[in-house]
Amino acid sequence: MTDSTYDLVVLGGGSGGYAAALRAAELGRTVAIVEQDLLGGTCLHRGCVPTKALLHTAEVADGVRRAAAVGVNATLDGIDLSASLAWREKLVQGKHRGLSSLVKARGITVVSGRGTLTSVDGRPAIDVSGDRLVGTDVVIATGASSRTIPGIELGQKILDSESALALDEVPRRAVILGGGVIGVEFASAWRSLGAEVTIVEALDNLIANEDPSSRDALEKAYRRRGIALELGARVTAAEQSDDGVTVSIDRDGEARTLDADVVLVAVGRGPVTNGLGLAEAGIEIDRGFVSVDESLRTNAPHVWAVGDIVAGPQLAHRGFRHGIFVAETIAGENPSPLDDSLFPRVTYSTPEVASVGSTEAQAIAAHGADRIVTREVSLAGNAKSEIVSAGSESRAGFAKVVALADGPILGVHLVGERVGELITEGQLAVAWEARADDLAPLIHAHPSQSEALGEAFLALAGSPLHTL
Repeated sequence: MTDSTYDLVVLGGGSGGYAAALRAAELGRTVAIVEQDLLGGTCLHRGCVPTKALLHTAEVADGVRRAAAVGVNATLDGIDLSASLAWREKLVQGKHRGLSSLVKARGITVVSGRGTLTSVDGRPAIDVSGDRLVGTDVVIATGASSRTIPGIELGQKILDSESALALDEVPRRAVILGGGVIGVEFASAWRSLGAEVTIVEALDNLIANEDPSSRDALEKAYRRRGIALELGARVTAAEQSDDGVTVSIDRDGEARTLDADVVLVAVGRGPVTNGLGLAEAGIEIDRGFVSVDESLRTNAPHVWAVGDIVAGPQLAHRGFRHGIFVAETIAGENPSPLDDSLFPRVTYSTPEVASVGSTEAQAIAAHGADRIVTREVSLAGNAKSEIVSAGSESRAGFAKVVALADGPILGVHLVGERVGELITEGQLAVAWEARADDLAPLIHAHPSQSEALGEAFLALAGSPLHTL
């Protein structure tokens, strides 16, 4: 057994962990990261990045199908998913090399292995196979893993999202269990690549945490695309055979079966907190999540938690911000308080759904219906939107703004192709508590999809230009 000491020891090298390490090193601290797999974590290797790369392959396929609409003669001869997989792996490897080089350049020590929390002479430490990394402070950043459905075992044809990403052929028929972000994104990609797709969701809507107008728009778009939706349906069984998978569902007491070549279990992700020595250290855990205060401190001295193990929206950029926040707090920098509602949310489907701040219902619950005003501007009349979606089955979209009457913007909600690129403007409006009359004079480039958001601000200020 050997002991080594650092100012900061980070358990987990994903978005939250490496952000904490990089910022702490930048602030002059000695830092070590313990990671049992690869730097970058799930987001880089098995989540955000490869999933969005798969979605880009799907977007290119759709673009070829729609090429004639803009005067380009092109035909889609087929999908080589193994070539797409090779491209994604090369992309991820390049990003991993870049991150590893950056961490090394900052003088951060990386220790490979599974770590558990312990203590040495009253100081927190991470034990890796008997070697202890002692820190003045320790950050737990172990992320999340795919949830399962009781009674349904994963296998060759019943997959979680990581296994689905590794497929080298497009499934002919796919059933997706779960209509959250992960399920919706895979449904979009697989449908564009030629699969017959059915989403089974126990709730009455897809992406249930979004504004009802966004949920409704996505569901209509998916039905137009030929994606079957079984909403308000409960999965009772899934049986594998040589021919595929038979899924049994119950909807309002009516039992049915669905046949598929593969089934994707996409019912969310749970925090990875078991087996890390947290309970033994007396750290409070609530439903698997680490309990923290407003500064992300646990109840154990000098032990912090960031990212998906802290209850709230499971977003890579939230974990990233958490890591920076904790590193700066430890260094006495007094960073601005965190607010989960200010993290932008994007579902990278076709069409995309993006939002920040309060939904209309949340705003009404907080302030009363008589104090809330909304404006919604359709993308149907937006020139750039019509250009980029030429020939698409999902051209409809909108920009919706929720505000306090004679007060600040509370929420921004967008649906349409590529609208995820616009949500930062919405974040600035909500975070800075801007009022409509603050934003109305600002000019948006023409032609751009951002003009729809500008028109919504104009409408809230009482001076719409293109809408009644």
